[in-house]
Amino acid sequence: MTKASSTIKPEEAAHFGALAADWWDPKGSSAMLHRLNPVRLAYIRDASDLHFHCDSSLFRPLAGRTALDVGCGAGLLCEPLARLGARVTGLDAAAENIAVARAHAAPQGLDIDYRNEAIEDFAGKDFDLVTSLEVIEHVDDPQAFVNGLAGSLADDGLMIISTPNRTALSNLLLVELAERTGQIPRGTHHHEQFIRPEELEKLLNSAGLEVVDTSGLSYSPSKGFALSDNLSLNYLMTVVKA
Repeated sequence: MTKASSTIKPEEAAHFGALAADWWDPKGSSAMLHRLNPVRLAYIRDASDLHFHCDSSLFRPLAGRTALDVGCGAGLLCEPLARLGARVTGLDAAAENIAVARAHAAPQGLDIDYRNEAIEDFAGKDFDLVTSLEVIEHVDDPQAFVNGLAGSLADDGLMIISTPNRTALSNLLLVELAERTGQIPRGTHHHEQFIRPEELEKLLNSAGLEVVDTSGLSYSPSKGFALSDNLSLNYLMTVVKA
């Protein structure tokens, strides 16, 4: 079961919960996320080093800091954040994902606080780093969701958020091609729910946040995912409190 919430869509939680057991298989239904994750992590690491004035050679640059990943799935981002030294909390709408995340982290000695909670029901505040990657396009009320993210961020904290852009290219590659060829499970994406950068920035500004960087994510069959100046497929934003 998923907890009732003003932003969680029960059908979305059920969809991703059904994929939970397969989440950590790099060749399974979450294969695309596995290919995307290194690029997202590199972006987070660079943004964190800059924001927190960390030496880029440090193995644990987030030591002593707290991190919150909202829409954490089975922990694909939480685990590397923990290895970078952060005390990590992960929230997800699907209880199945949380169960798999806990089971995967435990034998590795990773002490991650996983919770089946919506961000607006979560009492945690003042996290140094708040992340939410490929999540906002699945929620029922994007502004309430962003408000929840903002409420969990420390005054001097850093937020990283990413989502597909609502363009013809994203519809072609992420919905028509990727889902029809089985690279992404059918029903994962709904193009009308994708958010354009200017729309997301407006939501963030309304929550008292400021965007300090926007970078695109491009994809090619030969090279995979890479950071790009082209925002037409997918993009990441670095955000701070205004």
